[in-house]
Amino acid sequence: MSWFLGGIAFLAIGYFTYGKVVERLIPPDDRKTPCIAHPDGVDYVPLPKWKNMLIQLLNIAGVGPVIGVILGIKFGKVALLIIPVGCVFMGAVHDFFAGMVSMRMNGANMPRMVREHLGATYARVFTWIMMLALLLCVTVFINVPSTLIDRQWLPGTNVFWWAVVAIFVYYIAATLFPVDKIIGRVYPVFGALLIVGSAAISVALVVAGFRNPEIFSDCAGFAGFQSKNPLFPCLFVTIACGIISGFHATQSPIVARTCRSEREARATFFGMMIAEGVIAMIWAAAALAIYNLNADYISLPGPVVLGHIATHFLGTWMGGVTVAAIVVLAITSGDTALRSARLSLGEEAGIDQVKVPTRVLTCLPLVAIVAALLWWSNKDKGSFGHLWNYFAWMNQLVSTTMLMAATVWLLRLGRGAKSLVTLVPGIFMCMVITTFIFWAWPSKGQVWGVIPGGLPLGFAACAGAVVTAVVVAAVLRSGLRGGGRTSADAAAK
Repeated sequence: MSWFLGGIAFLAIGYFTYGKVVERLIPPDDRKTPCIAHPDGVDYVPLPKWKNMLIQLLNIAGVGPVIGVILGIKFGKVALLIIPVGCVFMGAVHDFFAGMVSMRMNGANMPRMVREHLGATYARVFTWIMMLALLLCVTVFINVPSTLIDRQWLPGTNVFWWAVVAIFVYYIAATLFPVDKIIGRVYPVFGALLIVGSAAISVALVVAGFRNPEIFSDCAGFAGFQSKNPLFPCLFVTIACGIISGFHATQSPIVARTCRSEREARATFFGMMIAEGVIAMIWAAAALAIYNLNADYISLPGPVVLGHIATHFLGTWMGGVTVAAIVVLAITSGDTALRSARLSLGEEAGIDQVKVPTRVLTCLPLVAIVAALLWWSNKDKGSFGHLWNYFAWMNQLVSTTMLMAATVWLLRLGRGAKSLVTLVPGIFMCMVITTFIFWAWPSKGQVWGVIPGGLPLGFAACAGAVVTAVVVAAVLRSGLRGGGRTSADAAAK
């Protein structure tokens, strides 16, 4: 119980202390934000601060801080320590800079931020990786809520594909219509549902924990999982959204285009990642408790365990409301993932996104790819697992890229040693992703990046360290030789 409550307290303290430290690196001022300087009625639309905060939270809080931590807690209750520490010093920093750099670059999406700070060559390769990661994300966030609806809400009715079609149609509508017409109107309702569900499960957990403190102990049944999945690097790929997630860097520019003042940035970007960290802590603790109560659940898929958690702690009715909140998390991240893919493709291809016909044409190839991924991921039982693993490591490649781009930006602004705020987590995440990729190298017919067990972990870590050193050298060289103000700057003097 102390790990759970202490972690949540750490998150709150981190927002009010470290959040201010990070904000001082790029102090907000009174310059016109993108939606004030260049309103277009579609994506650049001024929205109130409370609505931007809610949209940002629902955009970034997908199934990662729930399904991801249900799987990730199998590394042991040490996850309840790593989640809050990682969230404050890595995830919230990452999200804040993704939003602020975008705002200073007139609402630029990640490909343009990367091109300016990490070079055109890397940006070309990165753009296609990011686009694929976004489309994998859309597919995951259609599959998971559809599974929950089919298994938890309407068991025995076989409505999975009907749910897939309904959610996909909503995603297409949400990405085509102006941001304030659908997303801005339905998110307050979704947000209320999320708050009710999260509050209910947290209260139930505290009550259960005081009655039986043993439910928050490490479970002996985790040993088999831990023997196959080392804490480093696997934990930081599994619990993506609860610690740090590159997906957030693709979503923050959407809200950067609707903020009316830079002074909203800390609450909107840093603060909402802290809120997601709280959600991750709640579900990690809930999963630890349910595994201790019934070790048979350890072998079950994440969405199934989620249903058991909800009904055990809250009963059928309130448990159903809580599952609905998780469905909301997935849906409200998938719709903006598709929107971000549309905006990025339009920006890279120079396709106007104000007119309806060009928005539709931009969306068509994206819709076709997602439809193909949906078919493939449901072809057999193993396909979705492959989809999730590809999404997981690509997602963290995006987070590493964003942190390194932010480091170059800070160096060019003359922040010197203060750039360690982004460089240190960037180095760590670069080590995570390179070690994971080398460790998951093809071996004995395995598929690259899907089934771990390729190269020995020690060798993979050494190879990852070499690649990371090369990356850091390139980042420092780019930042130090490009001194002076950048187009992202107009920053505080």
